[in-house]
Amino acid sequence: MKQFIAYTAIALMTALPLSAETDDSAEVEEGLSLMEQGAKLLLRGFMTEMEPAIEELKGMSEEMSDAMALFTAEMGPALAEMMTRIDDLRNYDSPEIMPNGDIIIRRKPDAPIFEMDPETGEVDL
Repeated sequence: MKQFIAYTAIALMTALPLSAETDDSAEVEEGLSLMEQGAKLLLRGFMTEMEPAIEELKGMSEEMSDAMALFTAEMGPALAEMMTRIDDLRNYDSPEIMPNGDIIIRRKPDAPIFEMDPETGEVDL
């Protein structure tokens, strides 16, 4: 939207004559003044119309921030544990969701053998 406003302002300014061929400099100044006022009014109108949408975006970003913090707090440890049981994600096929809701992530047949140390849970590469 900001680009549209900038382009509109530039178009309005370029529509003005660059040099006046008449000696009536008062008319030229008055014309410029009216064009400037019109451009200002147009831009104010755009900003007034966009203000509710901008406020809505601010509220949404705050909600998303809270949701992401909650997701990280709850899912972070589970994802960290899962990554100790998986080596390289490229060695796995896309997840499959079974009819009962289980999610199966199959290892690709050509993937190297995965060995995990049972005592530490670390992957031997």
